[in-house]
Amino acid sequence: MTVELSPPGPTIPHPPRRVPLLGDVLGVSPRTPVQDSIRFAAELGPIFERTVLGTRFVIVSDPDLVAELSDESRFRKHLTPAVAALRGIAGDGLFTAYTQEPNWRKAHTLLAPAFTRSAMRGHHETMVDVAAELTDRWDRSPGVPVDVSTDMTKLTLETIGRTGFSFPFDSFHRQDTHPFVAAMVRALTDAQRKGTPLGRFTTRRRRARHDADVAYLAHVVDEVIRSRRVASDDAPDDLLELMLRAERDAAPDRVDELNIRHQVITFLAAGHETTSGALSFALHHLTRRPDLLARAREEVDRVWGTDPSVRPGYEQVAKLRYTRRILDETLRLWPTAPAYAREAVSDTTLRSGHRMAAGDWMLVLIPALHRNPVWGPDAGEFDPDRFLPERMRDRPPHAYKPFGTGERACIGRQFAIHEAVLVLGILLQRYELTSDPGYRLRVEERLTMMPTGFTLTATRR
Repeated sequence: MTVELSPPGPTIPHPPRRVPLLGDVLGVSPRTPVQDSIRFAAELGPIFERTVLGTRFVIVSDPDLVAELSDESRFRKHLTPAVAALRGIAGDGLFTAYTQEPNWRKAHTLLAPAFTRSAMRGHHETMVDVAAELTDRWDRSPGVPVDVSTDMTKLTLETIGRTGFSFPFDSFHRQDTHPFVAAMVRALTDAQRKGTPLGRFTTRRRRARHDADVAYLAHVVDEVIRSRRVASDDAPDDLLELMLRAERDAAPDRVDELNIRHQVITFLAAGHETTSGALSFALHHLTRRPDLLARAREEVDRVWGTDPSVRPGYEQVAKLRYTRRILDETLRLWPTAPAYAREAVSDTTLRSGHRMAAGDWMLVLIPALHRNPVWGPDAGEFDPDRFLPERMRDRPPHAYKPFGTGERACIGRQFAIHEAVLVLGILLQRYELTSDPGYRLRVEERLTMMPTGFTLTATRR
């Protein structure tokens, strides 16, 4: 379905040099649609449209418009073509389900308690264990530059695998990539390509490979579920057990076996890339700003102490307030899940005068929203003190949306925040971190956004 705004209404600007049939393709790259749209938002304003091969996107980045689209009585989540393409992998999992599908609300009710702030206490020790495996790897190769995005992805995937499903990938103990991870990366890449206007031009060979990868993912997850059912008497208290326990108890919010598989794949796929991207962007900005890095390290040393052999406790993570502001500012400039769409529940007219029929949708471009003038004339600069309480009170409430909005906002946001602040604290306490001064940030767009080609050197303090 393409977006359709019901006329009449204010004219919506579009990029110059529109080409018949092809649309707005000049001066842009199919590899960087988000970054191109950020640039167009700066040039065209807080609402504009892009068309590509007949697919039309209306893109917004105005806090007042976003506030209106966040009204749950008038709007709901819309699956963009890119997200809908993931349903071939994750079905009606939490991220890819339509809100009106019954399994979405059942699964959300069932799993939400596992992602509360208090639930983080149960996940904390596993997070520390996985971070220790990362630092052991770095300690064995002192002074050797590490690919940050690769190692952060290993760390976050290992963490969600163990905390969610008690399934280790042994990411830091093997020389090759786990076959499940390799298949998942290929499947996600192919699905994302399928969700673009150019995705219709897919070769038969690529389709066959994608189908084989999706079948392999399903097989592995089904085996994990089967093994857990056999060992149910001594099962760990994780996400998978929550779903299987509800099934055994015939709970009202239980989900069927196929949906359990979809939820496992959803959390493994979406639950690691967002956090790994946030950590990678944060480390990039810190190593470019030694003054901010020193300030963050001073906080860690003061709150946690200077002995990295002492494991940080659960309560100590929340005390790293400046480190948390670093993460918040990172997610402002580079929200790793960069957009979400909202569709009208029924015919409605926005306060801006734009009319929308039921089913019409708009795309909230989060990086452009986070660079809106309400953030000040230096909105493109990295400044963690934007998130001091007194400065936050002066901004519109819907100017910051790194985790989406409403009932379909990211269920794992507390998990991601705790993990990211914990890992940043561990790395700052343990290492002197430096990066190549000649590196210029390059951002890869896949399921999420991620720095590419970014390395740093970690030297023990």
